[in-house]
Amino acid sequence: MTQKLVFTNLVGEAIDKLVDDLGNPPVYILVDVNTAKCVLPVLLEQSVSATRAKVITVKAGEVNKNLDNLQTVWKSLQDAGATRNSVIINVGGGVVTDLGGFAAATFKRGMKVINVPTTLLGAVDASVGGKTGINFNGYKNELGTFTEPEATIISTGFFITLPQQELLSGYAEMLKHALLENRDELNRLLNYSVVYPIFNADTLLPLIESTVQVKSRIVEQDFREAGLRKALNLGHTVGHAFESLALKRKSPIAHGYAVAQGLVVALVLSHLKLGFPSDVLHTFAHYIRENYGAFDIDCDDYPELLKYMHADKKNTQEGLIAFTLLADVGDVKTDCQTTPDEVKSALDIYRDLMGI
Repeated sequence: MTQKLVFTNLVGEAIDKLVDDLGNPPVYILVDVNTAKCVLPVLLEQSVSATRAKVITVKAGEVNKNLDNLQTVWKSLQDAGATRNSVIINVGGGVVTDLGGFAAATFKRGMKVINVPTTLLGAVDASVGGKTGINFNGYKNELGTFTEPEATIISTGFFITLPQQELLSGYAEMLKHALLENRDELNRLLNYSVVYPIFNADTLLPLIESTVQVKSRIVEQDFREAGLRKALNLGHTVGHAFESLALKRKSPIAHGYAVAQGLVVALVLSHLKLGFPSDVLHTFAHYIRENYGAFDIDCDDYPELLKYMHADKKNTQEGLIAFTLLADVGDVKTDCQTTPDEVKSALDIYRDLMGI
């Protein structure tokens, strides 16, 4: 893995050093309407590179991670005379880093990228590992590339103003990484609180670094998801289906909340197929129910959810759905071929565990 991971709250200083290391190329900053207002002014005070950058602003939110916003970025880069030697700094959450990463990977066949995630979810997930993507025709991340950024600067300095939902959304991905690691890491996170007023940004940074390193070690061994990297899909097969159903209902849910619910379903399937410990399953499901609530579904939603799962790009066998599952915390099994009836049973148990 060639991507640099910089863990610091001196973001402006880190940006200037990275741009200097790249030979001080022309700089473009991508923000959404929210980070343009709340974060960009801070960076302009801290970073010389930011003050000379061309700023591109796009609409905020998952529903805007689409071709329209992508074309806005491409056109802005083209109009400003950007070249493949230019660098784009993506300042925002996962929507911005996904969109900006994909735009940069495809413009002039590849621009340099620096990610500055401003949400916890962006810091531990979308900005690390080199996956880019946009939503297309109702499906999440249907179009994308594997293209590593030059660097990601991870700071908790922007998190203190995040809504509670945003903190919990990112924390779900941290919980996923802990499930992939070991019980000590999982218990450490289950006993830490990102709930206001208990939340402390300073004590969160080392936890973020620990969980991000779990992901970076996996990505380093399997960048293009030929095998081991599929472990990072834990919880996402169902989570993405929940997101797609929510978008169809015109009531979008945060990605991390969908992943949190998807993790519960994945652990149910893990118990049914691989004997994952029931005590850990119940403890985890209780934690998710108490902190994230439940995604409201009934059996009438199963056909639609299965349709979304069958469309998942990780599937390789017709009629079956590929899941990443766990025999135990830290014991990962990828490409677990699962029948629709097994998924329906898991969804039934999920509804019971979540009190639906």
